[in-house]
Amino acid sequence: MELTYVDFGLKPLPDQLVIALAGNPNTGKSTVFNALTGLKQHTGNWPGKTVLRAEGSFIHRNNKILLVDLPGTYSLLATSADEQVARDFICLGRPNATVVVTDATCLERNLNLVLQVMEITPKVVVCVNLMDEAKRRKIRVDVDTLSRELGVPCIPTTARDGVGLDKLKDAILDVATGVTVTSPRRVTYEPYIKQAATQLEARIRPFLPKWVNHYWIALRLLEGDSSIIKAIWSRLEDDSVRAVIKEGTAAWAR
Repeated sequence: MELTYVDFGLKPLPDQLVIALAGNPNTGKSTVFNALTGLKQHTGNWPGKTVLRAEGSFIHRNNKILLVDLPGTYSLLATSADEQVARDFICLGRPNATVVVTDATCLERNLNLVLQVMEITPKVVVCVNLMDEAKRRKIRVDVDTLSRELGVPCIPTTARDGVGLDKLKDAILDVATGVTVTSPRRVTYEPYIKQAATQLEARIRPFLPKWVNHYWIALRLLEGDSSIIKAIWSRLEDDSVRAVIKEGTAAWAR
């Protein structure tokens, strides 16, 4: 199983970094996307979906970057087509980094998605947007402490005014190229869940690509997430793999 960006309808240049842009609705994510890419963007649908896909490009420090605007979503638990698209691309598309746009005025609500993305990939940058609105409401966001607590770069921005975008570009490039090594905060599960996920992870690991987050997939399979199973199955050719996944999830379901 060797995925390429073509599987997701993308055709980046050979030397172009691919960055995913995620976020809850109403966080200013589209404004961030437009501010970074300007007029160098186009739209289409995700393969096999009626969900709109927007992509745009920009150059920063002589590096070509393709920014993929994922559908606005509150989680990656895939209860809707939008969530499935966002989850599948972050999990299976292998973007060089993922930017999660948050609203500085309601960070608590937005951090749920941030933690979910960090479960899948360590290459995360948090864009703390709408800082002007937070200031107007007399809300102070300690971005440095937030970065330390999350273990990933958190960049304050006011995208509609272009404030903080250069620092955001720096953070994206440094995470994508490995200059900045992140240490994401992990979600803590009950011991019995952790044990079950670890055992199932060991069963499925030999049959999946090394770059997939096996532990995260094991957690989704334990939840009986049929959509992630379908997403994986559609890209597997070996029926024995399907048998192992089916057997493992059925066993833990009991």
